[in-house]
Amino acid sequence: MTDPTETLLHTPGQTMKSRNRYIVPLTLVISLFFLWAISANLLPTMIRQLMKTCELTPFEASFTESAYWLAYFICPIPIAMFMKRYSYKAGIVFGLLLAAAGALLFFPAAEIKAYWFYLCVFFVIATGMCFLETAANPYVTALGDPASAPRRLNLAQSFNGLGAFVAAMFLSKLILSGQTFTRETLPADYAGGWDAYVSAETELMKGPYAALALMLGVIAVVFIFSRLPRIADEESTSGRLIDFRVLRRRHLRLGVVAQFFYNGGQTAVNSLFLVYCCTYAGISEAQATTFFGIYMLAFLTGRWVGTLLMGYFRPHSMLAVYAVVNILLCGVIAVCGGMTGLYAMIGVSFFMSIMYPTQFSLAIRGLGQDTKSGSAFLVMAIVGNACLPQLTAWVMTANPSIYYIAYLVPLVCFAVCAFYGLSGYKIKD
Repeated sequence: MTDPTETLLHTPGQTMKSRNRYIVPLTLVISLFFLWAISANLLPTMIRQLMKTCELTPFEASFTESAYWLAYFICPIPIAMFMKRYSYKAGIVFGLLLAAAGALLFFPAAEIKAYWFYLCVFFVIATGMCFLETAANPYVTALGDPASAPRRLNLAQSFNGLGAFVAAMFLSKLILSGQTFTRETLPADYAGGWDAYVSAETELMKGPYAALALMLGVIAVVFIFSRLPRIADEESTSGRLIDFRVLRRRHLRLGVVAQFFYNGGQTAVNSLFLVYCCTYAGISEAQATTFFGIYMLAFLTGRWVGTLLMGYFRPHSMLAVYAVVNILLCGVIAVCGGMTGLYAMIGVSFFMSIMYPTQFSLAIRGLGQDTKSGSAFLVMAIVGNACLPQLTAWVMTANPSIYYIAYLVPLVCFAVCAFYGLSGYKIKD
C-alpha cells in the first residue's frame, strides 16, 4: 500500500530515498500547525473570560483579538528578512522559544490583573507564532511536487484543525468555570467577595498556558537537534532580504486581499462564538464550550474531507464552492439568529476549513526565490483578524435587538474568497 504522505511528496524523477528524506521534516513542521492552533483558538475562550475578570463589554473584549493579530501585521516582514538571512529552522526555533516565554507571562499577568498587560502578553505569544506560520506554510509547499502543494498544505493544516478542536473542547472547559457574575449579581455570601471571585477566575487561566509553554519548549529542543533539508529558496543568498516587487504578481496581490477578508471573516465567527452562545442564544457556559468543541470538530472534519477531495477536484474550484456555501450560511445567521444561527455557524466552520491553506498555496505558486517575501505578505494579511471581528462585535453590540445582522460582515468576507477561487487565483503575469 502506498503511503499517502509519500504520494503527496512525490516529484517526478526523484528516487524513493530522496522523497523519504522529507517525511520526518514534514512531520516535525506539521506539529507547528497544531501548536499555533491551540494558541489562536484559546482567544475566544479568553475573550469570554476577560469579560468577567476585567469587566468588559463584547466590543472591548474583542481587542484581545486585535492585540494578538496585530503582531501578524507588524512582524512578518522582519521575520522574512531574518529567515532569508539565516534559515527556516532558525526562525522556527526562535519563534517557539519566544511564544513559550510569552505563555509564561500569564503568571505575572494573573497577579497584575490589568487588561493592558494581557494584551501585551497576547502580542508576545502571537509574535512567536508568527515566526512559525511565516516559516511553516511555504516550507510545507516546498517539500515535494508543486502540483500537490495545495493538498499537502491542507493535510498539514488538518492538524491545525486538531489543535483548534483540543483548545475548544477541552482547554476552554479548564478556563471557563461556568460561574458568571457581575458586581451586582455576585451572591452576598460569596467568600472573599468580588476580589476573591476575580482571583479564582484568573487562576484558571494559568494551567493551559503553562502546558502550552512546556509543549513549545520541548518542540524547540527537538528542532534544535533535528536536521531540516534546505529547500530551493534557501540555497541562494543573493537578492534582497524582502522584495516588495513580488506584489506586482496579480495572483499574489489578490491572494493577500483574499487572505485579509478570509481571516477577518473566520475570526469574526470564531471569536464571538461563545459570546453569541451565552449572551444571545441563552445557553450556559458549560453547554457553550461543548458547542464550541463541536464547532471546531466540524472545522477539523472539513480539513480532512477537503484534503481527500483535492485528490479528485481542483483546489480553486473547491475554494469557490465552499465560499459560496458559506455566503448562504451567513445569510441564514443574519436573518434567523438564535439556535438556528448557532447550527448554521457549525456549517460555516466546516466550509471555512480549506480556505486559508488553499488560498495560501495558490497565491505563492511560481514565486521561486521570492517565496519568503510572498509568504510574509500573506501572513501580514492576517491583520484582517485585528479589525473585521471588531467591526462585527460593534454591529452586534450597537444593535442588541437584531444582533444577528452583524454576520453580514463575514458574509462579505466570504464573497471576496469566492471571487479568488473563481478568477483571482489565475497567474496572468
